[in-house]
Amino acid sequence: MLAQIVLFDGFDPLDVIAPYEVLAAAALVADRGFEVELVAAGGPREVPSGLVPLTLRATAALDPRRADLVVVPGALGSLADPGGGEPTEDSIPVLLGRTLTTGLPALLEEALDREGVTVATVCGGSLVLAMAGLIEGRPATTHRMGLGMLTAAGVRALDVRVVDDGDLVTSSSVTSGLDLGLYLLERELGPEVAIAVEELIAHERRGTVWRAATGRAPGAGVDGHRVASA
Repeated sequence: MLAQIVLFDGFDPLDVIAPYEVLAAAALVADRGFEVELVAAGGPREVPSGLVPLTLRATAALDPRRADLVVVPGALGSLADPGGGEPTEDSIPVLLGRTLTTGLPALLEEALDREGVTVATVCGGSLVLAMAGLIEGRPATTHRMGLGMLTAAGVRALDVRVVDDGDLVTSSSVTSGLDLGLYLLERELGPEVAIAVEELIAHERRGTVWRAATGRAPGAGVDGHRVASA
């Protein structure tokens, strides 16, 4: 299975590295796993993060025709002015908004439309999808400071650690990239693989996973249900 993790100017490094290491570690503990690539909408390049001067290299272009899983991180920058002033050029909302002027939204739309592809997000990654108008009406989560932005974009914002809505899996704050990666391993490769990676990285998942009601799990209601992740 191929996982492509998206880089864009100003990305949050931990949003990228946490799921990268978790997903890649599956191959160390099992006979199956993910091949993981760092990608960018425009193809291979050095991509500056929001943590100057750290950069990561995208080794390939984001390609929903190849990927089984696409992971979108959030941004790292200054916070919005609590007094309601104009956001600065290095603020998180501005950095996320700049992705809309690139080829990323069209590629993410293709990924969501393509059968068999899961799009996952960490922290503000769901805001990229929301601002692009790609997840209106769907349940999703993000950092608590961004839940209002999700709601304003017509998304059903949920204040939980991970939200599983089938081909869209979103996670909340920065460190949730670890929990997202482990949950995706459990969902795609089985609990044995997820537990083995948990033990390898000495991390226990936090919070709950909210799953859309699909009829697969006992007790699922029409609005979905919360499932303990540990």
